[in-house]
Amino acid sequence: MTLRSADIDAYFARIGWSGPVAPDRATLNAIAAHHPAAIPFENLDPYLDRPVELAPDALVAKLIRGQRGGYCFEQNGLLRLVLEGIGFAVTPLSGRVVWNMDPETITARTHMVLRVDLAAGPVLIDSGFGSAVPTGVLDLIPDIEQATPHEPFRLVRVGQEWRAQIRIGGEWRTTYRFDLTPQQDIDYAVANWYTSTHPGSHFRHGLTLARPLPGLRISLRGTEFATHSPGGASERRTLDEPEEVAAVIEDAFGIRIPDRSALLARLGRAHVSA
Repeated sequence: MTLRSADIDAYFARIGWSGPVAPDRATLNAIAAHHPAAIPFENLDPYLDRPVELAPDALVAKLIRGQRGGYCFEQNGLLRLVLEGIGFAVTPLSGRVVWNMDPETITARTHMVLRVDLAAGPVLIDSGFGSAVPTGVLDLIPDIEQATPHEPFRLVRVGQEWRAQIRIGGEWRTTYRFDLTPQQDIDYAVANWYTSTHPGSHFRHGLTLARPLPGLRISLRGTEFATHSPGGASERRTLDEPEEVAAVIEDAFGIRIPDRSALLARLGRAHVSA
């Protein structure tokens, strides 16, 4: 399914981009920088036992018109529709998340990322990786440092597999592993069902929000709100009350909470059991 032109116009209004739009590198760079800043990473629906729907109309209603964010299947699912509607050649891929793990860990394929074929060669764009989302387009070339508006990234080739890495504090850290096998919608439907409903999915047990802003990243993990300056120090503070958490979600992340009373109740229960 392709998006209606009105939905694509609404998408660019949502991300705050009013410049030229064409299937070229300049447009892709603008999207990579503006999309994650305007449409934050968030897992409110799994946390509140609400379904995560990947149908195009549901993505448009939630992420574009509903003042919500989402996680990778929603973020990059919507981005794929937008890019295809503009005229880009897009191949959806999947990755194994190893962020904050031993990079050799074998995890399930629960991350969606997009390959885009440009005239100058293939690139990677990913608007759905939370606190380490790349805010620039990455050339699909191994072992070279690539600048973004935030931290440097690189793509490392290991046999037939690639590894996306971010440099933090002088150290290269792997975010996820992937290969170039095209994925089908059913692959994402299965992975999305696991991440949004399985009792073992971390998205069911704690809040995870992230948003890159100019010269800054902000994140919320549980009740810990953090600000990170690329190349600088991080500041963290614990939010003591459910109302304070809800206010940060609304004000700092710009998210319309889908069921505020349910969120406050869930946070209250977690606070009591902590």
